[in-house]
Amino acid sequence: MKIFRQTFSPIQVNTYILQGEGDECIIIDCGCYDKSEEDQMEAFIESNRLSPIMLINTHCHLDHVFGNAFIFNRYGLKTRADKNDYYNLTTAPDHARLFGLSMENPPAPGESLTDNEKIVAAGIHFEALSVPGHTSGSMAFYFPAQGAVFTGDALFAGSIGRTDLEGGNYETLIKSIKTKLFTLPDETMVYPGHGPGTTIGREKKTNPFFV
Repeated sequence: MKIFRQTFSPIQVNTYILQGEGDECIIIDCGCYDKSEEDQMEAFIESNRLSPIMLINTHCHLDHVFGNAFIFNRYGLKTRADKNDYYNLTTAPDHARLFGLSMENPPAPGESLTDNEKIVAAGIHFEALSVPGHTSGSMAFYFPAQGAVFTGDALFAGSIGRTDLEGGNYETLIKSIKTKLFTLPDETMVYPGHGPGTTIGREKKTNPFFV
């Protein structure tokens, strides 16, 4: 599996493109905010001769779903997300205005994700892990063979996601990280929704919320 990262929007969200067998790829959290970023994303996909076959969201805050309409219109893919986070899809345009931004209503989601669901796409095996606390339906995506986990806004390098928005709960997030993420092997690479990557072991030892 090849992992590519693009960073989009004024909120600087990490969008991940995972290339599996041949030219097929999975997109995690497409954050393209405007036409120039959509063009950038499309050019990247075309230059690497990739064929998107799945869009998944770690959660549905506005910055993580800015590009959902573009992916649907261009590649015909509806996002898969936890249904407990669908409320964030419907309120995303309102939240955008609070940031001085604008967006259309995201397209309706496709099939929902469930906790511990095992998925195969682009020849890649991975697991959806429910990690609520940042939002009610936050998910992490764990790729055991590749030693990688995509944590969205649950866990960052040296920090955790905010819990003061609708659906957030600090105690729930801490429990999610301890029971779902910190039980993964220490060498697991962490690819967060914002900022640089880290490892599970490093966060267990140095993250100020846990030491």
